[in-house]
Amino acid sequence: MEVILAEYLGFCYGVKRAIKIARENADGKSCTLGPIIHNPQMVERLKDEGVNVVENLSDMKEGTIIIRSHGVGPKVYEEAKMKGLHIVDATCPHVKKAQLSAKKLVEEGYQVVIIGEKNHPEVKSIFEWSNNKAVILETEEEAKQLSSCQKLGIVSQTTVSGERFKKIVEKLIDKSNEIKILRTICTATDQRQAAAIELAQRVDLMLVIGGKNSANTTRLAQLCKEKCKTYHIETAEELLPEWLNQIEKIGITAGASTPDWIILEVQNKCQTILKK
Repeated sequence: MEVILAEYLGFCYGVKRAIKIARENADGKSCTLGPIIHNPQMVERLKDEGVNVVENLSDMKEGTIIIRSHGVGPKVYEEAKMKGLHIVDATCPHVKKAQLSAKKLVEEGYQVVIIGEKNHPEVKSIFEWSNNKAVILETEEEAKQLSSCQKLGIVSQTTVSGERFKKIVEKLIDKSNEIKILRTICTATDQRQAAAIELAQRVDLMLVIGGKNSANTTRLAQLCKEKCKTYHIETAEELLPEWLNQIEKIGITAGASTPDWIILEVQNKCQTILKK
């Protein structure tokens, strides 16, 4: 029996940066606007350290508001300033790039398309930076139905899969004579997905660790399921011993917002089960 970790897994640069910023501002009065990352266990740990969570600025009268890694629209900054709140920006630099790319494309007269999940907070923030003028596309079918336009500018959610981005872009190529494509997918996303697929092809079972509300973790699980039996879990507690019956090789990967300690707990539990 063998337990193998993916070459790339767990915290990415943007998540590490956001957590560091949150901890530097942990004073019991600071709040993140929404969960700073999509990992409930890490969010809970930060609460214990003095970083609370609010869902709306109306819930804050004073203090420090920390902008989550997924980013927010420009109106949130304006509202926070009007309320006299101290703003600390933990937006992932890759997300910030996508936001500003959408803004610039709109200013240059392009019809902006965002390839990503309509209800994801990151995509919502990019949309708001487009002055609410972008079109959000999740599927190839939606891309086919897009009307032609004079100038088309394309950006993406940072965690969308490269293959999905490519397929949707292919459906958009004939929609305009002037197209600007900005592939704003984070390198960490590409690395984790490629490493997960490679490992899933070599093992009998994949465990994908991360928040059930994490888009990049969910995508890792989807990709792994195409190659072998796969379970998406948040913690070691969810791992059932019977899953490992007659399994020779177990692969482990984790989303970009999954802490090292959770990965280690899952790895240790696998090894404990296998020794029995």
